[in-house]
Amino acid sequence: MIAVMSAVLAIDRTLLRPGLRLAVGVSGGADSVALLRALVEESRELGLVVHAAHLHHGLRGEEADADLAFVRDLCAQLGVPCYLKRVDTATEAQSSAGKQGETLEEAARRLRYAWFRALMAEGEVDAIATAHTLDDQAETVLAKFLRGAWTEGLSGIHPLIAFDEGPVVRPMLGTTRSEVEAYLRAIDQSWREDSTNRQLTFTRNRIRHELLPLLEEWNPRLRVHLAQMAELARDEEEWWRAEMAQQSQQLILRGRPVRGGGRTGDEGIALDVTRLAALPVALQRRLLRFACGEMRAALDFSTTEALRQLGLRGRAGQRLDVSGGLRVERTPRELRLAKGGAELGKVPGREYRFAIPGEVVAEEFGIRLRVEASEPEGAAQEQTRTACLRSWRPGDTVRLRYSSGSKKVKEVLERMRVTGTGREGWPVLETDGRIVWMQGAEVEPVPGMRVVVDGLEHRVVKGAAVQKST
Repeated sequence: MIAVMSAVLAIDRTLLRPGLRLAVGVSGGADSVALLRALVEESRELGLVVHAAHLHHGLRGEEADADLAFVRDLCAQLGVPCYLKRVDTATEAQSSAGKQGETLEEAARRLRYAWFRALMAEGEVDAIATAHTLDDQAETVLAKFLRGAWTEGLSGIHPLIAFDEGPVVRPMLGTTRSEVEAYLRAIDQSWREDSTNRQLTFTRNRIRHELLPLLEEWNPRLRVHLAQMAELARDEEEWWRAEMAQQSQQLILRGRPVRGGGRTGDEGIALDVTRLAALPVALQRRLLRFACGEMRAALDFSTTEALRQLGLRGRAGQRLDVSGGLRVERTPRELRLAKGGAELGKVPGREYRFAIPGEVVAEEFGIRLRVEASEPEGAAQEQTRTACLRSWRPGDTVRLRYSSGSKKVKEVLERMRVTGTGREGWPVLETDGRIVWMQGAEVEPVPGMRVVVDGLEHRVVKGAAVQKST
């Protein structure tokens, strides 16, 4: 009976090999319990040596203690070696030793995968298996889409992550949550329910319990389609990685040009703007993002387009500063990328004030910015509004799109990995005491207002802004 139901779980056997010492990450929830039971049942046929690993995150008090006891008892019943560990996730998330600006969910994930990697590094196991399902995949892809992810983000949860210490595999990505629960009922196996999975303060829970069911009224197969989109995106990204490895050798220039020909030094990298302009738009974007990635800077769509326009239509001497303290400068023939910011020591404290609607050319920031505003028909004429383009200041807050509540600009910059001198003069646009634009960030839109930077529209919204919880 179990063997038949295991097939229904659609476990991807291609991720497993005979002789593999495999630890299943078991939280006590239905998904991980089902994966453990199915792999134990098929371990002889697959040639696996199955272990279990349970991490107590120090959250949820007695409920988490009961989860640990449940997993320990289940492993004893199945005769499976079980690794147990306790961590203090809340303290870690707030600690200066942790990544600044982490949420509890992010800190828990980091600690969990750090422990998994430690188990493999210590030689206890060869690989880790996690019980992500097709439903998890759909929720992840939709969450990434709402945040404006690129193709690599839409690739969602990957079936395999190859760490230096060993692989983490997800053999249940083709299995739905309903199939998991049907399997467990068929074998009379209980599981634990995490009470926080019902709390709608978490974005993923709102997607799971509110948004996906609503969208499925339009398309009942939406979860399958989202999972298929992830697979398509992974294949697209795999192709682009190989393509960029080849194209970058021909299009990225190392060092600075010298008289008489050739290049010297290791002062950043550059792109020939004439060759850049001759490329298809898709390749232009990929090349710019690849080049910035070489300099350890990640780009969003708006910044990528700003760099593309700087390369195609910019003037010599124009500069743009992006995340990671990276300076991009336009010369007559090249787009040059170098670390160390854009010599922003002169910028802090500089302000550009102008009326709305209106435009400002801020050479220190290397941008041209225009604000357009429209009033509903029949609205009374209000007094002239003004805007201020300036460097951010300690204490500034901003409301990001798809986030609840205001965030400190300092924390947003840290999340964007803007460090060093590059962050001192990071530009923001303020009007009526509210920051309505911030370079490189998706700010919650203001109804009836449009911000255009270097000719690129960052956001247009009519009516009330959509707000999502984090």
